[in-house]
Amino acid sequence: MQYKRPVSALVVIYTAALEVLLLERADHPGAWQSVTGSQDEGETIGDTAIREVFEETALDAQNYLFGDWQINNVYEIYALWRHRYAPGTLYNTEHVFGLELPDRLPVQLSPREHLNYKWVQWQEAADLVFSPSNRAAILLLPERSNQKK
Repeated sequence: MQYKRPVSALVVIYTAALEVLLLERADHPGAWQSVTGSQDEGETIGDTAIREVFEETALDAQNYLFGDWQINNVYEIYALWRHRYAPGTLYNTEHVFGLELPDRLPVQLSPREHLNYKWVQWQEAADLVFSPSNRAAILLLPERSNQKK
């Protein structure tokens, strides 16, 4: 078994109107999140973020306002997902990115990873996601979005 690296990208995808794209996990129905995924060997974390956006939504992040928010979160890996990491690996370092789209766009989900998606206002999105670091990133949207620039 090839273990996941304990380094990941979190990409908050949102519109200029601060609507956030949320994805429902296939392995945990009812759990909503932004795009996220582990870094592959030899990949920059920015490349990880771009790859994960494409794999999970079929959107090309390079065609929109994509940026590294320069935020790193270290958190304890949830017990139910620890088996995906090398034995004894308890913590993950997550790098936060933002992807601003001009409007809501349809996405093509990877059925292996996600069951459903929805667009919701940023405040509702922050309440729906299961991950505290995902919630914290969404709460930064009013100051991070292009509409404030």
